[in-house]
Amino acid sequence: MSYDASLTDIQIEDAYQAAKGRYAVIGVDTEAALERAATLPISLHCWQGDDVGGFETKDEAVEGGGIMATGNFPGKARTADELRQDIKQAIDLLPGTQRANLHAFYCETGDDVVDRDALEPKHFDRWMAWGQEHGIGLDFNPTYFAHPKANDGYTLAHPDKAIRDFWIQHAVASRRVAEAMADAQAGDCVNNHWAPDGAKDHPSDRLGARQRLIESLDTVFDASHGIGPGCVDALEGKLFGLGVEDYTVGSNDFYANYALSRDKVLCLDMGHFHPTESVADKIAAHLPFHKKLLIHTSRPIRWDSDHVVLFSDDVRNLFLEIVRSNALDRVYVGLDFFDASINRIGAYVIGTRATRKALLFALLDPTARLCELEQEGKLAQKLGLMEDMKTMPFGPVWDMLCLQSDVPTGASWIGEIETYEREVLASRG
Repeated sequence: MSYDASLTDIQIEDAYQAAKGRYAVIGVDTEAALERAATLPISLHCWQGDDVGGFETKDEAVEGGGIMATGNFPGKARTADELRQDIKQAIDLLPGTQRANLHAFYCETGDDVVDRDALEPKHFDRWMAWGQEHGIGLDFNPTYFAHPKANDGYTLAHPDKAIRDFWIQHAVASRRVAEAMADAQAGDCVNNHWAPDGAKDHPSDRLGARQRLIESLDTVFDASHGIGPGCVDALEGKLFGLGVEDYTVGSNDFYANYALSRDKVLCLDMGHFHPTESVADKIAAHLPFHKKLLIHTSRPIRWDSDHVVLFSDDVRNLFLEIVRSNALDRVYVGLDFFDASINRIGAYVIGTRATRKALLFALLDPTARLCELEQEGKLAQKLGLMEDMKTMPFGPVWDMLCLQSDVPTGASWIGEIETYEREVLASRG
């Protein structure tokens, strides 16, 4: 079966020119929107490619962490080389600028067992060389889960000081790795901290764990470590996780206050809130106080989960709010989902394309005109224009972005991942 709509370059150009004229009538410059939409980096998360397994050389089975990929679609990456190959295949099908986002347990230590408090930049040398070879910037994350010292649900907030100290040292080591990545790529490396600490049922002391987490993080970020500004630290809250359904130490409220008071970046993950919450509405609430935000596009279904991003109202509204706030230069954008029930490269492509579609859609918004109507008290006209934007010829503009990026237009990318599945993934067993 062919998924190619068989549009020629000329047909795409003709449709785009018609759409360009429609947008111009309401004061929207599609050329400027295309240029900006292509340049904002989107960071692809490595853990979609191997079901959040990592590649540590370890001498014991581990648990702990409150996250789980479901499904058993064949062909997951079994080695770092396979994962790099898969991520590159996904990036080759995506318009615009992409990055890659690594967790610490995707280190490569050979036959040596290196615990997380002893990780060094050299254990990520091959990732950095790969990034430089392909012009792909890297981001990073300490891995506070899937480890014997995380099995009881606490890490940086653990009541045992020895365990807290272990995770503090891991966090410092991760910051040094991020610093090395920043130096290697001559640009920022966002180093995002998410810890699963919490309780399954009714803790008697909610404040104590948060006080311990503050003390641990303050130690992690102490200036005496001498870590340079290329390591951009962010903090990610969550509603709950598997096995910690009642209480999450690092909630969004906690990290919003901590990040603001310590001049760190707040991460808003769309899959880490109650499904009825509007993450878009949180943008304008945080921007007056935080210098920058890290956005993780994800999709909650019924619970605090991480499903593959779609071009939905939620993700469109999120980017509309960012663009209308003139804040594209104040956000980092990454993905965070893990679905093992479908082709993993397909998941990458669907989620990243949906995110960039939402960005382009937002950049085509007649924000200036809408603000004028609102200021003039013409609220019906404003609402009417907002509604009309939903049926504007967005598709041809998106096709033009793909054409300009020399990647498949329409659904034709599906045939390419099917070929990759037959020729590469099937051989993995």
